[in-house]
Amino acid sequence: MSAESLVVIMNKMLKLHKSLYELTVKKTDVVKKGDTAALDRLLKDEQAHVAAINKLEQERLAVSKGISPDASLQEIAEANPSEKEELLQIKEGLMGVISEIKARNELNQQLIHQSLQFINFSKSLVMPQEKEFNYGPPAGKKAKPGQSPGMFNSKA
Repeated sequence: MSAESLVVIMNKMLKLHKSLYELTVKKTDVVKKGDTAALDRLLKDEQAHVAAINKLEQERLAVSKGISPDASLQEIAEANPSEKEELLQIKEGLMGVISEIKARNELNQQLIHQSLQFINFSKSLVMPQEKEFNYGPPAGKKAKPGQSPGMFNSKA
């Protein structure tokens, strides 16, 4: 295995990560609109991307071990001067895209949390909670005249 095959795999990973980032941007718009069907489709697409990225990661690990066992990408780049610059550029690109994906996913999580809070608030307006939690006659029934409200007779 050579560093060239590692460059090819890393380029594929970069393309998949960029595509995944585009999906997270679309997901933000879908969450804002509240379109659950479109959100479901996007989640399926994301799962397919993640599966493909995991497969490429396994290939990358196998190629890396074939080049130099227990070596980091930086060490492999240093050992292969012809591919060094390209490998390091791909590495930086991947790190940038991954941080963008992470930031966008945090935004999406906040938007979904706010949507859930709004739904719960709206639900509480439509279906108010029972306000009386004290002991007393059951709701809708009044105490009979001459009967003390408690269990004990206070005149005894």
